[in-house]
Amino acid sequence: MKNIILNTLQETIAIKERFIKDHIDLIQKGADKLATCIASGHKILIFGNGGSAADAQHIVAEFVNRFQIERPPLAALALTTDTSVITSIGNDYHFDDIFSKQIQALGVKDDIAIGLSTSGNSQNVIKAICAAKDLGMFCIGLTGSGGELAECADLVFTVKTDITARIQEAHITLGHIWCDLVDRILFPEKF
Repeated sequence: MKNIILNTLQETIAIKERFIKDHIDLIQKGADKLATCIASGHKILIFGNGGSAADAQHIVAEFVNRFQIERPPLAALALTTDTSVITSIGNDYHFDDIFSKQIQALGVKDDIAIGLSTSGNSQNVIKAICAAKDLGMFCIGLTGSGGELAECADLVFTVKTDITARIQEAHITLGHIWCDLVDRILFPEKF
């Protein structure tokens, strides 16, 4: 059991280190885009399925409440939390539409959409990214090996592994880095 624990630790460290180093310039670009979005009075809409839904909610909580400093709430919304909206869309239309209809209702030009899909092929995430692009939103895709999401997002972050847990760990690390960088960009006097 101890070997399993240590192997998991080494695996996650190696994957996250490669992910961050491979994307360091894009991470900074993403942080700049997010800070500009919020500073201009726009919002961030985040969505994903399963564990990625939980990750979307987690990242939103860091923006809306606070991350590591005391500062005003930042405009972010998880499209994974309103069960009445999600189930009514899924029932009346299709599960593939649960995020795109919310994007159409809540998104506006210059907002940012962040879609998380470990496979890169979740149709509800892809449809939402396409709907966001139609509205003039900047679209960020967080994925595993890439998939269709990597083809339609404006800024793409791929994690080079097929292990879902490691992909999700890299995604949440990226979310935390963005929260830290956005705070530093918007509130430099706090550091």
